[in-house]
Amino acid sequence: MDEKQLLQHFRQTGNLDSLGKLYAPYMSLLYGVCYKYLQDTEQSQDAVMQIFDELIEKLRVYEVDNFKSWVYVYARNFCLMQLRKNKQVIKVDIEDNLFESEKMLENEDEKKWNEQDFEKLETCIAGLNIEQERCIRLFYLEQHCYKDIADQTGFDIAKVKSYIQNGRRNLKICMEKK
Repeated sequence: MDEKQLLQHFRQTGNLDSLGKLYAPYMSLLYGVCYKYLQDTEQSQDAVMQIFDELIEKLRVYEVDNFKSWVYVYARNFCLMQLRKNKQVIKVDIEDNLFESEKMLENEDEKKWNEQDFEKLETCIAGLNIEQERCIRLFYLEQHCYKDIADQTGFDIAKVKSYIQNGRRNLKICMEKK
């Protein structure tokens, strides 16, 4: 069977052997992609296996014409999301340490966000045009990648990037005014 037949057979039957035959030739390519982004052998190996597990559900939802390019992009986005998650954990740890340091030093010069700042931000987000608001919420608050946002909204990926960039600029202007 060729790739399209394997993919079609998997979608119709859920047969994991078909998916395995489809996926196996690309495992080394995907490992290379994952290693390029994650820079860790074990994490890259785990990512290749996690991607396979996710494909079981994703390939039933998405229509895929060119499996090789689709799975490459999927792997890249998977790794970027992993990096984003890891960065959040690091950011939280740093913020906790900063908070403890501020508490110890009782430095009141540091600007702290209070409830009014968050209300102002929410007002500014609500003031964006519909497309910008939706993309900003999905990207920053729900932490979706460009591709997922494009899939959810129906917008082209270039439009998603544009809405996020313009929305961020408009938010900054709004926050500075208030």
